[in-house]
Amino acid sequence: MRYGLVLIKIGNSRPGTVLDWVSNVKGILDIYAVFGRFDLVVFIGAEDYYGLKDVAAEVAGIEGIKSTETLVHGD
Repeated sequence: MRYGLVLIKIGNSRPGTVLDWVSNVKGILDIYAVFGRFDLVVFIGAEDYYGLKDVAAEVAGIEGIKSTETLVHGD
């Protein structure tokens, strides 16, 4: 299993609405609303790095998300 984080900046959408949409993506392990440069931190998991890429891409394509930055756990 591989793990990563997706750091999300949202546009003018409500954080709770975007959080609800993100929570429906397969591969999401946990989500936190945060303050600072990013609005949401999403913990993701998949069988391999390609799966992580797919989860991160699906999250990035959600309406209301302005930008994302993905961090992948390396071993």
